[in-house]
Amino acid sequence: MSELAAEDLNLTLGGKPVLAGVSATFRTGEVVAILGANGVGKSTLLSCLAGLRRPASGLCRLDGRPLGGLSAKVRAQQIGFIPQTPEIAWGLEVRTLVGLGRTPWLGARGLGVADEVAVDRALAAAHLQPLAHRDVTTLSGGERARVLIARALAGEPDWLLADEPLAGLDPRHQLDAADLFRRMAHERGCGVIITLHDLTLAARLADRIIVLVEGRVLADGPPREALTAEVLAVAYGVEASLRETDHGLTVDVVGRWG
Repeated sequence: MSELAAEDLNLTLGGKPVLAGVSATFRTGEVVAILGANGVGKSTLLSCLAGLRRPASGLCRLDGRPLGGLSAKVRAQQIGFIPQTPEIAWGLEVRTLVGLGRTPWLGARGLGVADEVAVDRALAAAHLQPLAHRDVTTLSGGERARVLIARALAGEPDWLLADEPLAGLDPRHQLDAADLFRRMAHERGCGVIITLHDLTLAARLADRIIVLVEGRVLADGPPREALTAEVLAVAYGVEASLRETDHGLTVDVVGRWG
């Protein structure tokens, strides 16, 4: 089992504290959703955990080793990252773009047989085989989102970190992607950490939820413990009703709080 940890992270951006003493430990085999209102530090925390941003103080560790002490190549082999607003500027075939996920593993001869197999698996997992030879710039926003998920999967990382990966997907593909993330964690043993805005989807997808407020951890635990009416009132300023259904926990926002 691999472990990724944030230890007392502090960071100020533009004169505003974005992370204020955030600590959390993540383990492979589980899906963790990071929730919170806009601007509370979700994306910043994720980028720190990926080794893409350094906090002002505190540190992140991968299996006990500070992330800052690992080479970019080693980090990329271990941690796949899907940004929130990725730029796709080149007219590449979908398969070629997904193949870029193998970059951390490539030798001097480029893609080998094992790499091609990994790309095939990633395309299949994201249901992209019919689009494999399409120009990625001709795809819809939701299709591009699935391509970027597949690119991260092609690297076969131990950790998959995704910032709002379900945004832009239609409801069916949201459910497909959610199932994919759960399979990655529960069947392949990856650690999956994602940021989300959809509270009900987070409750049903995640094994564990972390709720941030003003750069601090307000709640951390299983969905039924972390998502309470009291937590949602503080985190989002809303009055919410939580109910159990045949499909799992449902969160209904019924109005403003206070």
